[in-house]
Parts: sequence; structure tokens; C-alpha cells
Amino acid sequence: MPNDRSAPADTSRTPTAPDAVAPAVPVVPGAPAPDAVTPAPVLPPGVAAVPEGVAPAVPDAPTPAAPRGYRAVFAVAEFRAVFAAHLFSLLGVVVSELALTVLVYDLTGSPLLSALTFALGLLPYLIGGTLFAGVADRYPARRVLVVCDLLCAACVAVMLVPATPVAGLLALRCLVAAIAPVFTGTRMAALTDILGEGDLYVLGRSLLRIVSQSAMLIGFGAGGVLLTVLSPRGAITVTAVTFLASAALLRFGTRARPARSGDGGGTLLKESLAGARLILGDRRVRALMLLFWVPPMFVVAPEALAAPYADAIGVPSAALGLLLCSMAVGHIGAELFVGSALSPRNRSRIVLPVAALGLLPLVVYAVRPGLPLAVAALALAGAGAAYVIGLDQWFVDAVPEELRGRAMTLLTAGLMTVQGLGMALAGLAAEFFPVHQVVAGSGILGTVCTLLLVAEVRATAPGRMSDTEGRDRADRHVTSG
Repeated sequence: MPNDRSAPADTSRTPTAPDAVAPAVPVVPGAPAPDAVTPAPVLPPGVAAVPEGVAPAVPDAPTPAAPRGYRAVFAVAEFRAVFAAHLFSLLGVVVSELALTVLVYDLTGSPLLSALTFALGLLPYLIGGTLFAGVADRYPARRVLVVCDLLCAACVAVMLVPATPVAGLLALRCLVAAIAPVFTGTRMAALTDILGEGDLYVLGRSLLRIVSQSAMLIGFGAGGVLLTVLSPRGAITVTAVTFLASAALLRFGTRARPARSGDGGGTLLKESLAGARLILGDRRVRALMLLFWVPPMFVVAPEALAAPYADAIGVPSAALGLLLCSMAVGHIGAELFVGSALSPRNRSRIVLPVAALGLLPLVVYAVRPGLPLAVAALALAGAGAAYVIGLDQWFVDAVPEELRGRAMTLLTAGLMTVQGLGMALAGLAAEFFPVHQVVAGSGILGTVCTLLLVAEVRATAPGRMSDTEGRDRADRHVTSG
């Protein structure tokens, strides 16, 4: 705010006597005549005279308010580069998934192999995230991110070769999927270096999640449009370009930083598995990680069964798009609201209540709702994912810095794996029970599991663990360095 430096209105001012005479100045022979004495200026009431040689006080110019919320995150130049790289690579992955599925079907005519192409995008996450997690902490983050992008671009380039057999296409798809958790985990850990470990990190993660949800809505549409003007291999070429663009943005838009932990002398596999044991051996970290994993495992049931449910309630095929996008729309809207309207303290307060109640809207499926009610229930279930914003901060606070890259990689790998498992289990259950009962059952069972996790997270909150547990945890942190 501007500072008011003028004197109060009732400040007295000593008047200058109108008949005051300046003292005589002696004239020295040969010297120039003295200048005439300039009378003192008459100041307006309330303004004090300024001594000679002192600059008058000028009110401060208004200071522009510092950006807050999501604007503050975008004010960080390095994050802008990470955000753009994420957008490029994510859209490329979505387009390649669609184009590769079409390509495999064109080459084989097999619906099973076409569907397997999608499944192979989830299954290798657990392998890559567990066996290669040590890369995230062992090497500088920027180098890991750029190399991952270049490896993915090379895999996609081989897919473009007409002589590549279908088995080779599927193997390359697996390799890209195995690289993905290492890339994502390294980027999540690197955000703490770029944005710090506080609110900016939480909002930065939120923005990347919003982009991921939006890519599911936009990417498949863009891929469909591309496939109307390009061949499947032509659309896959776009993916190679996006990976290269992401690598360039990360290489030249982010700073080089040292690795979080040096080479411990063991093999990468040993280091990765040792990190996983330390992370999952910590009761607090394990509880938080499960809270990331369990609700998404159950919430994917209505998406996995959207097509059979649309058929069961007799809605046109166009309605299938509404069922598939409702949850993403609810998630994006809720995350934007929580990230921009709530303070960090309030975001922390809503974590456990929202997580506990987030799956309850799926119980509406028990009455076999029509399209409008089903869409509303899915949007509410998607909005329940907003608890993750506050959970991000808890997780960063709980994980020691030297394990952060491995923890983020394992978190990503587990999240994708449990979602794939949830889809498979929902499909299996739908073979024996009506679809609407399977979705409602997922909501009930998921709520029960989440309530148990909420109790465990409360029990492991800082200050609630026993002294022995606290010492054991500190010892594990020390030995992991």
C-alpha cells in the first residue's frame, strides 16, 4: 500500500514575518556582486518545509500484488517448461495408444490383440516402477527425464518401420509403459526442487493431474480426428515428435541439479528393491500410499463397465461418451475449486472426510439409474478425487528426501497397476452379476476399505505414533542415506 508521508492536517507552520529584513552582506572590492536573496517559498497548509539538500519525500508507488494460487505456479519459468513438456508427451501417448490399437487390429483383425494393446499400457508399470525406481534418485533428474523421452521416441520410431511384426509392436508398447513410471516419478520428485515442498508443489501437482484428466477428454478426440486424415503409422509419427519436443523443453527449460543420492555401490536392481522395502516398511508412508491407491482401484468400475451399462439401460451409443467423461469432468472441476478457493490448511482438513465419502455416489447404481442420474453420480465420484491435493503435501512431508524419487516412482507404478487390476476385477464380477450391482458393490466395498485406511492414516499422524515407532522410523531414514 502507498505510505502517506505528508504531515497531519493540523500540523502548525511558523509564519514568515512580512517585515523581516535580510542582514546586510558586505561587498568585497573586485568580487562579484552577491546574488539577490530568494525569498522562501510559501508552503500550503499542512506541508512541512524540507531542509536544503534533502530530497522531498515521495509516497511509495503501489507494489503489484504477488501472484497467488495457480498463477504463482505458472510464474516459475522452470515449471512452465515442465508443464508444456507434460502436455506434449501426454497427448502423444494418448494418440499413440489409439493409433497403435487401430494398427494392430488392421494387421491382425483380432479384437483380443487390439484390446491387449491397451492393457499392455498398464501392466508393465509395476515392473518398471519396482525394478527401475532407483534411477530416479541415483542420477540427476534432468538427465533421467530427457533420456526417458528419447528412449520413448526411439521406441515409437521403430514402431513406424513397416517390417516391425505385431509381437514387436506389443513389446515396444511394453517398453514405453515400463519407462513411464520412472519418468513420472522423477518428474514428481523434481517438482519439489523447482517449486519447493510447500503449497506451490501441491498446486503444481494439481495442474499436472488436471492436464492428465483433460488429455483423456481431448487426446482421444484429437486422435480420432488424426486417424481420419492420417494412417495409423502417420498418427504414431506425431507421438515421436511430441516426445522429442518434451525432451527439448526439459533439457533447455530446466536447471541441472545433482542426484538425490549417489551410487551406493550396489546394482540398480538392488538399490530399487531396497528403496521399495524402506518405503513400504514405513507405517506412515505405507498408509498414505495406500490411500492414493485404494479409492482409484474401486472408482474405475463404472468406466470399465460403461459400455455394458449403456446397453443395459437402453441408451444410444452417443450416451457412452457422457458416461466415460463425466468422472473426468467432475475431477477437473473439483480440483480447480479446491486448489484455487481453499487454503493449504483447509485442503489438509478435507483429505480424510472426502476420501471416506468419495465412493458413496456409486451406490446410486444399486437402483439401476437412468442416464441423467448415472452421469451425476459419476461426476460426484470424480469430484471425490480432490482429496489427493492435500494428500500430496502429507506424502512429501513423510518421505525422506533421499528416497523421494523412488517413492514417487513406486507411487505412480502402484496407482496405474491397481487401476488396471480394478478394471479387470470389475469385468470379472460382471460375468456373474448384473453390471449395476457390480458398480454399486464397488462403491460399498471401496468405502469400507477406505474407512479402514482413514483410521490408519489418523493413527500414524505426526504426534500420534508411539515413541518406539518414531525412533524406528528415524533409524530407517538415517540408514537409507
